[in-house]
Amino acid sequence: MRVRVTTTALGITTALLAVPACSTDTTGTKPDTAPSARTGKPADAAQQAAPLTSAALETRLLDQSDLGSGYLRKPERPTQHDDVTVIGCPALSELGGDTATGGALTFPHKAKADFTYGGSGSEVSEELYSDSANKLSEGIGRIFDAMTGCPTYQVVVGGTPIDMTSQKLPAPHGFGDEQWSQLLTFSTGGRSTVVKQTAIRDGSLLLIVSGSPALVDRHLHKALTKATPAN
Repeated sequence: MRVRVTTTALGITTALLAVPACSTDTTGTKPDTAPSARTGKPADAAQQAAPLTSAALETRLLDQSDLGSGYLRKPERPTQHDDVTVIGCPALSELGGDTATGGALTFPHKAKADFTYGGSGSEVSEELYSDSANKLSEGIGRIFDAMTGCPTYQVVVGGTPIDMTSQKLPAPHGFGDEQWSQLLTFSTGGRSTVVKQTAIRDGSLLLIVSGSPALVDRHLHKALTKATPAN
């Protein structure tokens, strides 16, 4: 992955400003006919565990010792608020520009960490959110459904047009209660960047791992194991 790609829950705000477009991909089944990136069972009353605090989520993030040699944690950057317009995807436009560009989700309890790997320019990002199981399920499901419902669209960030394409990927089975996965491709200025993003809800906790596809696949299970030590 090239250029500075900082992925966040369902998007890549910093990446959109430095790299190309975004594309989505996920597979899964859902009782209705709407496109979906979800697999697994929806939340029910029995899963309403108390949400974790942001401080507690911080302790469950992967660190450099978990990832191995070659990884460096990136300092958190100030949130940028550029004007964002979504073209060609009404469902995503309705959710707002911040969602289209990957702004952090609005759940009350959250923690995140971004890492670079070696000198290749590859990056991997982890985000943890906690809320009621139903709120997590509905919130993340709605965003993935909107993104996967638009195979191609365009996002204009601060006057810079970014072409987005989306491709559905099989969500990983056997992890948590619900799973989503997508492949995002950013294209602008003659350059393209591919980012994989996988989300897993386990009870009242939501894990999102984004970045270079190989790094996401390598660290997903490790991230979920550390994020859900009691399970």
